[in-house]
Amino acid sequence: MTPLLSVKDLSVSFRQGERQILAVDRVSFDVAKGETLALVGESGSGKSVTALSVMKLLPYPTASHPSGRITFKGQELIALADDQMRRVRGDDISIIFQEPMTSLNPLHTIEKQIAEILLLHRGLTGDAARKRIVELLSQVGIPDPEGRLGSYPHQLSGGQRQRVMIAMALANEPDLLIADEPTTALDVTVQAQILSLLKDIQTRLGMSMLFITHDLGIVRRIADRVCVMKQGKIVEQGPVERVFTAPEHPYTCELLACEPKPDPAPLQPDAPIVIETKDLKVWFPVKRGVMRKVVGHIKAVDGIDIAVRKGETLGIVGESGSGKTTLGLAILRLISSQGPIVFFGNELQGLKFKEMRPFRRDMQIVFQDPFGSLSPRMSIADIIAEGLWVHHPKMSAGEREQRVINALTDVGLDPESRFRYPHEYSGGQRQRIAVARALVLEPTFMVLDEPTSALDMLIQSQIVDLLRDLQKRRNLTYLFISHDLRVVAALASRLVVMRHGKVVEEGPAAEVFNAPKSAYTKALFAAAFNIATSPEGVVAQ
Repeated sequence: MTPLLSVKDLSVSFRQGERQILAVDRVSFDVAKGETLALVGESGSGKSVTALSVMKLLPYPTASHPSGRITFKGQELIALADDQMRRVRGDDISIIFQEPMTSLNPLHTIEKQIAEILLLHRGLTGDAARKRIVELLSQVGIPDPEGRLGSYPHQLSGGQRQRVMIAMALANEPDLLIADEPTTALDVTVQAQILSLLKDIQTRLGMSMLFITHDLGIVRRIADRVCVMKQGKIVEQGPVERVFTAPEHPYTCELLACEPKPDPAPLQPDAPIVIETKDLKVWFPVKRGVMRKVVGHIKAVDGIDIAVRKGETLGIVGESGSGKTTLGLAILRLISSQGPIVFFGNELQGLKFKEMRPFRRDMQIVFQDPFGSLSPRMSIADIIAEGLWVHHPKMSAGEREQRVINALTDVGLDPESRFRYPHEYSGGQRQRIAVARALVLEPTFMVLDEPTSALDMLIQSQIVDLLRDLQKRRNLTYLFISHDLRVVAALASRLVVMRHGKVVEEGPAAEVFNAPKSAYTKALFAAAFNIATSPEGVVAQ
């Protein structure tokens, strides 16, 4: 049977100065109608470049025109003119990008962005378009879809933005959906819903999927066949069950064996409290009408009490939109809040910008979206060194450069590449750069907002080991926000479970994982660990 998509001997190189760097090296695979093919491999292995090649979305002229053949429904795509390719994109082939914040227009509402797709490809306008948009948002799990139509991307959580991207990709019911880490920003319960949704739509439409992910659990759950990539080449491919149970290539074996092992820093009840909040609140006003009167509030954080001691890791988990990231930003005084915030005995609430600066060096954050938090106009060396310029203005150029080199080495990046720009790195590499930027100042307290969400399994394990090692050597204190409960189990000594801005359960991590009390926590763990009942023995897995 003729495959829907056929890729033969695809090679793609990027120009870096006078050099050509081969990103994809003679890759070949087929995707049959109704089939799901997963591309897996470490960050920078060429997975996303392969997917972008299919859509002809490579960043020319930096990237060379790919060599080889890409055939879709019997039509050669590489030779298509731009206007012909535009008709294929969105209608026959859709893509879900890895980083929703950089893919959504910050100046347009969610309704306008989805409506544009429906107008261009389906000719839908007015009430018909609005009805379809509400239906799509409801399908991907956006709460109160009608109320969210007028929202802008920055008013949504990371997971909600990703769900909007999925709704846009599915709007025209394409024949082939390319999903580039589509569940990266989603919490485990919504992740399960999205995977189920994609499978349901695939069955109903007979849609094919090219699924790119670093999460091997998702591959096992959703894919029919898998291609394992390393350094631009496919080193192994075949049915998922065969590859997972009897891998042939050493790299596949290494990938399957790699998972963060639980080894959290022990609780030290006599250790001094680093940061503490009492009845912390972050309420966002809801304005309606011509006069924009306040008619209510979104209670993103609603009366939270936490205390984090020196050298420990407090894990914050919960669904997307539960208030986890808002809590982290409020603690660092990056957004307005009400309620005391005490850092090493110093009350931070009410301090002005200049009064807060001395504390900034000791309080750092790794943001959820690495590309959105890295300046596209600065080299990696300048991005990492920026904090040193601000907080250590008298530091010599040589010492500053050495600190940058050390930070890059710590997170597993080649220091020789420090003069490149963010767009020249993969998503996982950009996340490591964000970690290096936070570490270079040698802070006391770090808020880690999904620091491993964009990383493949091997690098994820390395980053967990790195964070654990740094914590032991420097006695660092972490507030670790994540939807990946296996990573949280590996790092957190205490756990806080949030829902709708409130704490529903808290306690020592091992106790909460092995004997959750609240029904919500049980459901969260069941979705994360793919179990039907209370997740006993989760930490030991």
